[in-house]
Amino acid sequence: MKFTVEEIARVIDGKVEGNPKAVISKFSKIEAGEEEGLSFLANAKYTHYIYETKATAVLVSNDFVPTKEVPCTLIRIDDPYLAFAKLMTFYQQKTEKVGISKFAAIAEDAQIGKNVYIGDFVSIASGVVIGDNVKIFPHCYIGDRVKIGNNTTLNPGVKIHHECIIGNNCTMHAGAIIGADGFGFAPQSDNQYMKIPQLGNVVIEDNVDIGANTCVDRSTMGSTIIHKGVKLCNFIQVAHNCEIGENTVMAAQCGIAGSTKIGKNCLFGGQVGVNWHLHIGDNVQVGAQSAISHNVPDNAVLLGTPAFNAKDCVKSLTMFKYFPAYASRISELEAEVKQLKKLLEKDEEK
Repeated sequence: MKFTVEEIARVIDGKVEGNPKAVISKFSKIEAGEEEGLSFLANAKYTHYIYETKATAVLVSNDFVPTKEVPCTLIRIDDPYLAFAKLMTFYQQKTEKVGISKFAAIAEDAQIGKNVYIGDFVSIASGVVIGDNVKIFPHCYIGDRVKIGNNTTLNPGVKIHHECIIGNNCTMHAGAIIGADGFGFAPQSDNQYMKIPQLGNVVIEDNVDIGANTCVDRSTMGSTIIHKGVKLCNFIQVAHNCEIGENTVMAAQCGIAGSTKIGKNCLFGGQVGVNWHLHIGDNVQVGAQSAISHNVPDNAVLLGTPAFNAKDCVKSLTMFKYFPAYASRISELEAEVKQLKKLLEKDEEK
């Protein structure tokens, strides 16, 4: 699919500097631009590439001032990164699949919306309700009485267990599992464990993105809730009865233990671990590989294991690298003190 530069500028309300009739057929990185490629410049450290890129056109900010001749057509916009994302979404929508595969297994009472795509070997169980413009790629499983809103995409191999509810405009990436049993077992006197039935579900609100191989467990009772706008990266575990507030973002391999409530607009780096039955406030930022074992107030910035105030943690880490030298110096001082004591004892004897 091909577009002219002026057509692209019209979509994002940009201003063209150069050839408005230039043809664009692909997206490309600015450092590896290609003919008919569209790229963007949003990070100053990549600025030098714009003077040598082979991309046909580049999105730049309105305040970009070239210091020499630029070989490509420019499209000026307030936020090049956001505009590029919008264009990629626009392109994806233009190329999306529609239709139901003859190899899909769909229960007779399932309700399927308009303009859907259902790929090969998809299994849709009884009582399922699927909205309009939903895309379900091959090898997905949709359990009994699941509800999926409009414009949601399930990539290959997504599994959604019974009774779960998925909102509008959500994306589940390959291998994501929604609504598997929570990890609930009651210890018995003989050291065996009795499984606790997980009778709740998972509710995922609108505009949520769930990464590849991420698992969100169903609740024991009630619902595990992922509020609107949440973005979860790959390989994340959200345990039963958890609640994640709107627009919170988590990088890969975070683990959230059961019954923990996380506020809105939080940012978690990769491999953050959160203990169970905790309350994390709004606007909290947590550095990668931190471990949270206590309740956290609003607006906190944490780092470390166990996690504490990020500035104090950085100071501690700065001191930590000097510990070997400190230990050596302390040993020397101890030796000197012992020697001084001996000299004092000799003086007293005299």
